[in-house]
Amino acid sequence: MLRIIDKYILKRYLTTFSVMLLMFIPIGIVIDVSEKVNKMIENKVPFKEIASYYVDFTIYFANILFPIFLFLSIIWFTSKLANNTEIIAILSSGISFSRFLRPYIIGAVFVSIFALLMGIFLVPKASEGFKNFRYMYLIGGGRNEMRDDSDVYRQISADEYIYVSNFNSLSQTASNFMLEKFNKDELEYKITADHLKWNPSDSTYTMFKYKKRTVGELNDTFEMAETKDVIFNFEIEDLTPVVYIAETLPYDELIDFIEKEKARGSTNINRYKVVLYKKFSIPVAAFILTIIAVSVSSMKRRGGMGMNLAIGIILAFAFVFLDKVFGVLAEKSSAPPLIAVWVPNIVFGILAIYLLRNAKR
Repeated sequence: MLRIIDKYILKRYLTTFSVMLLMFIPIGIVIDVSEKVNKMIENKVPFKEIASYYVDFTIYFANILFPIFLFLSIIWFTSKLANNTEIIAILSSGISFSRFLRPYIIGAVFVSIFALLMGIFLVPKASEGFKNFRYMYLIGGGRNEMRDDSDVYRQISADEYIYVSNFNSLSQTASNFMLEKFNKDELEYKITADHLKWNPSDSTYTMFKYKKRTVGELNDTFEMAETKDVIFNFEIEDLTPVVYIAETLPYDELIDFIEKEKARGSTNINRYKVVLYKKFSIPVAAFILTIIAVSVSSMKRRGGMGMNLAIGIILAFAFVFLDKVFGVLAEKSSAPPLIAVWVPNIVFGILAIYLLRNAKR
């Protein structure tokens, strides 16, 4: 009997979740098309790129909205079980509430593994296609807005630092370039140029109005030239990576990228860490939201399924709200990214324990 009940609940769990995804994603696509179609026609976007964009759109938003879809789908079918007195019949047969919860937890395991694999393998590629398309065809200046290209300050080695006041990704030139080389805590030499241009043909840089000051024990020496071709140990992409670079990297590449950015003294390191930690916090949220949804919807209420759905929608959007607020807080402040990313799970985990205890009673 228990196996029959387990299969029945598990099937409803996975089927309802899948159906809800299949229902709402097309609605999201239709809304997005209605908002963006004029821009696409104006920019003469090829149909092949549009089709590819909406494949990426589906994966990208399914990952973002997965907690809401999961939560609402569980509340939906569990409320139906409660209204049909099926839950009362199951518990009246001597099955404990914890045992009744088992197929839900098994379902959460499947969904969590799926979400984790998506976050590691599928979502980075989809994010890259989704973001590239939006910046290329739908957002104002396109490529110019893809990068943090003003007041760029980077550490390119243990003792070398560069600064540019502005970087143009189209012409691949930087203004007011400066490189400082230190020997321990003392300045060894300083290079400046009005402009720096990348030459992709031979991987060199051309400096215009080049000046080099070498610090000596008694006197400094100066070197100047109208133009000078040099080789630096940084790539043009490293100078100003796209603002969403972390979202487009698979897990192993993201780890390496974060370590590299730490060494370079990147100011966006917290943003990159938030992306990394969310790959694991979102799958864990499946367990927490499953317990809350079952606890809220497993009993009959006045107002029936509508009341349970109303409570579910409020809780689901509260979770997303907390997730967004603490994500932005970690990116824009000195708050530890690991703690900020996990705060929604901690808060809702405590809520899940409280609701589960009440549901058992």
